[in-house]
Amino acid sequence: MPLTRILLVDDDELVRATLTELLEHSGFEVTSVTNVVDALKHISSESYDVLLSDLHMPGAGDGLTVVSAMRHANPLAVTLLLSAFPQMEAAAQAILLQADEILFKPMDLTLLLDVIKQRVAIGPVRNREVETVAAILDRTSYAAIQEWYKLVQTDELVMSVSMSRDLRCGHLPQVFRDLVARLLSSKRIGTKELPSAAAAKHGLDRRRMGYSAAMLVEESRMLQITIFSTLQDNLANIDFSLLLVGVMTIADEIDSQLSQAMKSFSADSPAGSTANAAPR
Repeated sequence: MPLTRILLVDDDELVRATLTELLEHSGFEVTSVTNVVDALKHISSESYDVLLSDLHMPGAGDGLTVVSAMRHANPLAVTLLLSAFPQMEAAAQAILLQADEILFKPMDLTLLLDVIKQRVAIGPVRNREVETVAAILDRTSYAAIQEWYKLVQTDELVMSVSMSRDLRCGHLPQVFRDLVARLLSSKRIGTKELPSAAAAKHGLDRRRMGYSAAMLVEESRMLQITIFSTLQDNLANIDFSLLLVGVMTIADEIDSQLSQAMKSFSADSPAGSTANAAPR
């Protein structure tokens, strides 16, 4: 019978040496690495039955990157996380939907062996599909627009310009399509913005409806709040290895579209206009 293969990932030399000796003495085949980069190399080239990874090494949540990679490369592998922060109760609930179990340091080594054996016997827990940020935005765009409209209705400044719901929300389906496309593209964060006819038209339309520049900025701010709240609500489904770059990309794209909307807004404003001032 082949030995159960374990990939151990921990930047603490003492922990790594202790666990390697214990696991090998208990009949497991252990590969031990010190960081995320080395772990990803092994995951892409080797097959393992169990991943046992520290959560912080040294960056907070580094272990989630390793877990996500293992889930993609080998969905049948059991994934266990080690953490020195037992007080992180709320975060642990979300993390458990990525990994199969969290064990807190210092750990009972006998318990660790029992957990590994039990998890290998029953297999990994996979009760939902992990999604990219782009997939979540695509799936939730209609609900997010609804939430954005509710938020906008609480803002007296923006609501001082009367218009129908369709007019107020009409630009958002295209915004979400642009966001999803940007998330799926290889365009680097912070690169020069590509012309967006939709963003330019939005700025022009809002100017002619009587918006001020402050209203346009506030709408954009509330859109970011809504999108990030949507991601928070779907935290259990997100591929953590892509979350940070996804959030940065969303912020960059929304800011880019606001910049282009403001250009057309300002270009349409007559000299000396008071349109950019808040309504009295």
